[in-house]
Amino acid sequence: MLPLAEAREYVLAGCAPGHPRAVPLGDALGLVTSVDLDAAEPVPPFDNTAMDGFAVRAADTAGASDETPVSLAIAGTLAAGAAPEVAVEPGQAVRIMTGAPMPPGADAVVMVERTTVDDSGATVGVHVTVEPGNHVRRAGDDVRAGERVFPAGTPLEAAHLGVLASVGVRRVPVHPRPRVGVVSTGDELVDGPEALGPGQIRDSNRRMLLALVERVDCTPVDLGRIPDDEAAIAAAFEEGARSCDAVISSGGVSMGDFDYVKVVLDRLGDMRWMQVAIRPAKPLAFGTIDGTPVFGLPGNPVSSLVSFELFARPGLRRMLGHAVLDRPRLLGVTERDLRRRPDGKVHFVRVTARYEDGGFRVRPTGGQGSHQLAATAAANALVVLPDGDGVAAGDAVEVLPLGDVGTLT
Repeated sequence: MLPLAEAREYVLAGCAPGHPRAVPLGDALGLVTSVDLDAAEPVPPFDNTAMDGFAVRAADTAGASDETPVSLAIAGTLAAGAAPEVAVEPGQAVRIMTGAPMPPGADAVVMVERTTVDDSGATVGVHVTVEPGNHVRRAGDDVRAGERVFPAGTPLEAAHLGVLASVGVRRVPVHPRPRVGVVSTGDELVDGPEALGPGQIRDSNRRMLLALVERVDCTPVDLGRIPDDEAAIAAAFEEGARSCDAVISSGGVSMGDFDYVKVVLDRLGDMRWMQVAIRPAKPLAFGTIDGTPVFGLPGNPVSSLVSFELFARPGLRRMLGHAVLDRPRLLGVTERDLRRRPDGKVHFVRVTARYEDGGFRVRPTGGQGSHQLAATAAANALVVLPDGDGVAAGDAVEVLPLGDVGTLT
C-alpha cells in the first residue's frame, strides 16, 4: 500500500495552477491573484467628513461647552457627492453630510448631536470644543496611491473585491476558475425517481461530487451518466479532457474491478492506479489525458467523499493558485471510544464536532461503512486515527473539518 503523503504528493504534482488571465471584478470571488496589485489612487480620494454635522475651524470652538456654546454663522450646506462652493471663514460653519468633501478653511467637524441651530437657520450653536482633524477622514487614510493592496497569491473574498473596486480596478489578473467535469459510469446507475430494476441503484456520487466541486470555487460540469459501453465511456472522457480543466469519475478503480473505465483511461491517458494506506478510500487513480488531470475516485459514496477531500480538493485548490491546500487540522477530545484494529492504514472516522468549554468535542455519527452516506451527511468532521488500536473516550484526537471551521458548533 502507498502512504497517504506519497499519494498526495503524486496527485498534487499533476495539478498545476491555471495560466493567469484578467477577469471582470464581479467574476473574481474565490479566485487567487496572480500578480501584486497596487493602488493607482488614494482611498478616500479627498479629505471628507465621517459624520453628519458642521465643518468648522477648530480654533473657533475654543471654550465651547453645553453651558457656553459658541455661535457660528452657517455659510452653506454640503452634501455627499457635491463639490464645496464656499470656504469656511473665521466665525463660520458649513452644514455637511457624511462622506462630503471638507470645504476649504475647515479643519474639523462637529457632529450634529453636539450642535443646535437657531430658529432662523442662520447660526449654529456649537456645544463642544474640538481639535483639528475631529471626525475628518484624510485622503489616503485607508489606501495610499501606489500602495500594494494585495500581493500575488491572495484569495479574493468579498472585502477584497470591495477594496479593488474602491481603487478603480475593473479587471483582476487571477488564476482562472477551473472547469471540472464529473462523470458517472455503469449500467446499474439510475437517475431520478423511476423504479429501480434488479441490481440497480441511484446515482448519488455524481450529484455529490458536482456539489463538492462547486464548494471549492470551481465550475462544475455535468458530463452525465454513461452506460457500460467502451465507446461511450471513451467519448465522455475525451470530451471532458477537451472541454474541462480536470475530470472526476467514481468507481472502477479497485484492484479486482473489471470495468471499461480502466480500459479506457489506460488507453487514453497516463494513469497511475494506487492502493493508498487509508480507510475508507483505499483505491485511487490519477493521471492525465492530453495534460488534463483525471481523478478516479472509489465508487462507494463515503469513500468517494473522503477521497475527494484528501486528494481532489487540494489538487483543485492548487489549480486555483492557492498556497494553503488543506483545511486546518484541529485538536479535539473524543467523547466515546474510537476503537480499531492495526492494519497498516490511517482511518478516518466520521464525527460530529462541536466547540465547548474552550475546545472541540467529537463523537461518531453512527455507521462507519463506506456505503453509509446518510450517516456521513450528519458528520461535520473526520477524526484521524493512526494505525493502532484506536483511542479511548477522553483522549485527544486530530480533527479534520469537512467544511468551514465555523460549522463546528
